[in-house]
Amino acid sequence: MTDDDMRRMLAGSRPYSLVVLQDGPEAGGPGADAVLWEHGRRNFQLRAEGRLAVVCPVPDDTALAGVGIFTGSPEEVGRLLDEDPAVRAGVLTYAVHPCFGFPGDALPDPAA
Repeated sequence: MTDDDMRRMLAGSRPYSLVVLQDGPEAGGPGADAVLWEHGRRNFQLRAEGRLAVVCPVPDDTALAGVGIFTGSPEEVGRLLDEDPAVRAGVLTYAVHPCFGFPGDALPDPAA
């Protein structure tokens, strides 16, 4: 990997928005599972629309609930997340960070 290779690849990077989801004050409360199901349904729709490029739920015993990479600006993504059912119900909170990525990158299939 030469410096020229890196410069060429870096020139192809594009802006995205990284979302970090954390458990909110209502996480684990009554009805939280149903709210999270609807949150997941919404994520599938956002993926189908091309607005949510990568979604990674985090199923461990920490307050970190998941991460996602969105194609919109941080402001657009913040407005989108403000309407998320889990955020509205206080089951999840979020932080949005601008980031750069390489179009076409994908998660490898671990079974392959």
